[in-house]
Amino acid sequence: METYTPQKRRLATRQKLIDAATQIIDERGYASLRVEDVVSRAAVAKGTFFSHFDDKDRLMALLIGQELGRILDKIAKGPPPASIPEFASRLQPLMDVMRQDRIVFDIVLRFSGAALIETTELISLNFLHQVELYAGWIKALQGTVVRDDVDAMLLAEGVQAFVIQVIALDFCALHNTVTTQQRLVPYLEPWLGPVRSVR
Repeated sequence: METYTPQKRRLATRQKLIDAATQIIDERGYASLRVEDVVSRAAVAKGTFFSHFDDKDRLMALLIGQELGRILDKIAKGPPPASIPEFASRLQPLMDVMRQDRIVFDIVLRFSGAALIETTELISLNFLHQVELYAGWIKALQGTVVRDDVDAMLLAEGVQAFVIQVIALDFCALHNTVTTQQRLVPYLEPWLGPVRSVR
């Protein structure tokens, strides 16, 4: 019989809470996640939940951050996009996660660092990795598809800001007949495209 040290027990309990929350989200979505349901499914006391997570939002931030991380890892394995529309298309899986629910988008914004809240959450780290990936793509495309008169990191930060803007507009639209791609490409083309001389 395997014996557990207090640290191993604590990690096992934390994983039970994460697994229970993941199952609930898979069944009902993030909006339906309640602490009471998580602890019931994990078969632990409510106080145990709060010894692992400050609140439900911290747990959701962890789960969303993990999901964004998996997707970003997949996106990063491919070569740089060959065009600005392809650049936008490669971001679609990340946008799909962030726009699946208003609660998810709210958590992403609050824990991304964009709200000037100091955080070490996975979402914040993921946002940093996103910018680094975009900057790498931009550097590979500068001088041909992408302008080369602006630093790649600054352009990458702009891309990330446009992604957030597109998702926010998606939630605000009364009659949403425009896809996120149709919204994003018109932002990225003038932002990233080579500077044209004015006659």
